[in-house]
Amino acid sequence: MTRKLSFLWLSVVFILSVLFLAACSDDQDASSTDSDNGEESGSEEPVTLSFFSADGVEKSFDDPVAQKITEKTGVKLELDYPVGGNDEAIPLMIASGDYPDLIFAKGDIGKLIEAGGVIKLDEMIEEKGDNLKAMYGDQIDRLRNSLEDPSIYTVGTNPVETAYWETSGTFQVQLDVLRELGYPEITTLDDLEKALTEYYEKYPEIDGQKTLPLSLLGSDWRWLITVGNPAGFAAGIQDDGQWAVDDETGETTYKFLLPEFKEYFKWLNGMNDKGLLDPESFTHTYDTYISKISAGRVLAIADQNWDFADADKALIADGKEWRTYAPLPVTISEDQTSQALKDYGFSGGWGIAISSTSEHQERAFEFLDWMASEEAQILINWGVEGENYDMVDGKRVMQEDDLERMQSDADYGKETGVGFYVHPFPRWGNGAVDSNGQSITPQNEQQIIDSFTDAENEVLAEYEMENWVDWFPKTEDLGISDHGAAYNYTIESGSDLEIIQQKADDLTQQRITQAILGDPADFDATWDAMIQELEDMNIDQANEAMTQKTQDTMELWGTN
Repeated sequence: MTRKLSFLWLSVVFILSVLFLAACSDDQDASSTDSDNGEESGSEEPVTLSFFSADGVEKSFDDPVAQKITEKTGVKLELDYPVGGNDEAIPLMIASGDYPDLIFAKGDIGKLIEAGGVIKLDEMIEEKGDNLKAMYGDQIDRLRNSLEDPSIYTVGTNPVETAYWETSGTFQVQLDVLRELGYPEITTLDDLEKALTEYYEKYPEIDGQKTLPLSLLGSDWRWLITVGNPAGFAAGIQDDGQWAVDDETGETTYKFLLPEFKEYFKWLNGMNDKGLLDPESFTHTYDTYISKISAGRVLAIADQNWDFADADKALIADGKEWRTYAPLPVTISEDQTSQALKDYGFSGGWGIAISSTSEHQERAFEFLDWMASEEAQILINWGVEGENYDMVDGKRVMQEDDLERMQSDADYGKETGVGFYVHPFPRWGNGAVDSNGQSITPQNEQQIIDSFTDAENEVLAEYEMENWVDWFPKTEDLGISDHGAAYNYTIESGSDLEIIQQKADDLTQQRITQAILGDPADFDATWDAMIQELEDMNIDQANEAMTQKTQDTMELWGTN
């Protein structure tokens, strides 16, 4: 009897041992699988994902919105940005083979794809990208890389639904100039020059400092947005970077070859010759440029809103509302139509990629997919309920302090996180509404109108307008771009197109600067010599290659 009981006991122990070892083996397998997939399932500690962004400013991921993101996703971001606009960051990554988990490379994404530094996202989007699929809908093909490689490597950056309640990048003139001159109509370069000349003659100094009728920033990469791009806006051409595109045929031309651009820069040359252009426009630093605007002594600029936003806030904080700016629909002549409110559709193109060396690829993708969710979109745009906004009668309403800081405090986004993580992550866009029919961003048109200063409202009333966009040709009248925007195209690293464009960009920045600052008598000769140099470097070959890219894009998107 005892032997039978002993045998029975040993049998039970043996069976339990086998079950225990099997369970341990399963746990080890699961642990191994989690490790292979970069998962840390069951861990109470959040996973840290390194994230390099070619845009932005250095900061830690610890503001209230960031903390909420971590709470919802179990992910912390270790943020890294290139110092001083360094454009060698991606090539250095490729050379070392050392990649962060997430990468926003802008135009260098092609180099990463070619180097095998980033992964394809198609399978994960199909299997677990419900939020991304809902966000992009039938426009998801616009994320695809090319006809030859129609894979998806990136998500994010460009908004899917855009409402055009604001303009950016066009000429802007001080409100006081408009008031002092009796609210003139300013729609052409000649109109603008006349207004600046008249005001400058009346007020050669502002607050004891020399008045600067027009200031640009052509000493660094901002040459593109304060010198090159405004020429296209004045020419009535949509923003395609360094290119001009015929949206019907797809024919694409290096834009500085067009006669309208010569006409624009000849006008700038005349402005310089007359002493109306800041003589330091091509030598001063960004900080000096912003300092001049912040002092209220720059009458007009041609710049993107985000580039001089800190100066604008400083002016308001200093009680200098009349020294802030009104955007103008200025073109070379009445023959052109401002494209400032042009609808580009969803442009696809640049976005955030997941690196091929990341140990957390699944987790990184799940994070990006969550950022495309309604919950995330409300959080990153509005902030934390009760801290940044309140629910009033079932609607989100920004708190007064936050509204004021948005307008006047340059550090608001960095400190609170509100709006800071919109770019370059997946985003619905300011034209989207949530499941309750409310705007997904606080920047709806009424909020924009409500945020205008007393000075702005006074000027708008004089022109019988409610919003600055009332000045511009309407979005619905300008049509939707069939090719998106050419600056979003991926140009293959080391290709003839990349090499020719880089040479052309370096040449035109140098020669056009010389033409603007030179003697008006020499302008035509300087310009003609530049055109010849472009032709000698086979710019026609680049035109043909970009035309093919445009036509391929339209075929890929089904818009041709």
